[in-house]
Amino acid sequence: MNLWEHITTFFSVENYNLFVISIGSGILCFAAGVVGTFTYLRKRALIGDVISHSVLPGVAIAFMLAGVKNPVYFLIGAILSGLLSIWIVDFVQAKSKLKPDTILALTLSVFFGVGIVLLTKIQHSGNAAQSGLDSFLFGKAASMSLGDVKLFSIIAIVNIIFITIFLRGFSMISFDENYAKGIGFNTTFIKSFLALLTVVTVAIGVQAVGVVLMAALLITPAAGARFLTNSIGRMLLISGVFGFVSGWIGVFISYSGNGMPTGPWIVVALSLFTLIAILFGRDRGVIARWKLRKSNNIKINNENVLKDIYKLADKGRNTLSIAQIIEKEKYRAPVLISILNRLEKNDFIDQIRGLVILNEKGKIAAREVIRKHRLWELYLSKYFQLEADHLHDDAEGIEHVITPEIEKHLLKLLQYPEKDPHQSEIPYE
Repeated sequence: MNLWEHITTFFSVENYNLFVISIGSGILCFAAGVVGTFTYLRKRALIGDVISHSVLPGVAIAFMLAGVKNPVYFLIGAILSGLLSIWIVDFVQAKSKLKPDTILALTLSVFFGVGIVLLTKIQHSGNAAQSGLDSFLFGKAASMSLGDVKLFSIIAIVNIIFITIFLRGFSMISFDENYAKGIGFNTTFIKSFLALLTVVTVAIGVQAVGVVLMAALLITPAAGARFLTNSIGRMLLISGVFGFVSGWIGVFISYSGNGMPTGPWIVVALSLFTLIAILFGRDRGVIARWKLRKSNNIKINNENVLKDIYKLADKGRNTLSIAQIIEKEKYRAPVLISILNRLEKNDFIDQIRGLVILNEKGKIAAREVIRKHRLWELYLSKYFQLEADHLHDDAEGIEHVITPEIEKHLLKLLQYPEKDPHQSEIPYE
């Protein structure tokens, strides 16, 4: 069967069970991605791992008490166990000097260890109803029913409703909890409520993807979305969409191959989305940042060479040979020639038979860089009382990033000075 046949069969009406599994996986991943956004923003990525592992003993205890595999009992046990793990993490962090990552690792290990012990005890108890409990470890999305889909849908809708209502509070504690407390937010309630939403989402998801992979559904979509936007509203939407589409893709790949596990493929699809976002994010992506660094390096090199040509050529009045500039700049000849060609292309200099002439546009640009440099030296000297021999290196770096607004503020603050701390003239015209 070719790819097109797989796709048409996948979306056909006859494949009702497959449609149910796809919708259920997509909705679950959507709910996890939306709630996990705040977990990611609060820099508590490991808390998802802790919760997903800590629900295991809750499920085991619920089965031991009830003696039957009742999803409602499992959900209650998982929620209580997950909330207990978060309370332990917060309590120990407040009362001890242990580092947060140590507390998270210890809590995760203890709860998961207890869960494995209880599952082993159940498996050796002789209770015939225990069959299938190991699906909580690795998940079993293929056995998802219409009832599961309805439950996932309810949880997703509840998440969206409460996140919409408490968006400002959740955002506040994610970025600056102390500020939120200072302006009157009940941060204890907000954190507890967010923890409840997270635990409930994890509790319903472990049956589909297992405790091992559930943490990935919380953190991975949010991590990818963060590279695409600075708006928390758009981040929530993108994270949810990443999750939903990945759920569908994971089910499709599982359906297309014999014995392909659904949960791991969902996580693989999420990881690919995140990797693409990390690489190609418009402002924060790796490629965008590389381009920005490259652009900044070009700007710095251009301005440094312009500034030195201006000084060496007696305020740009004289012509210079390339050899004179190389001696001053200590650039390798090919690098300097490349910079000079770029400056000529941008109409800052003229080159005639190996000689360099700074034109009027180049003089203005060079004076601007020198002015920013000397203003910053004066600012450091006047307001930070730095010694004269410590001023140059600091100003050398900052001169390239001073914006016109900052320069205007410096001029006003320093009252339009004529000399820098070294008594060199500050050029204005």
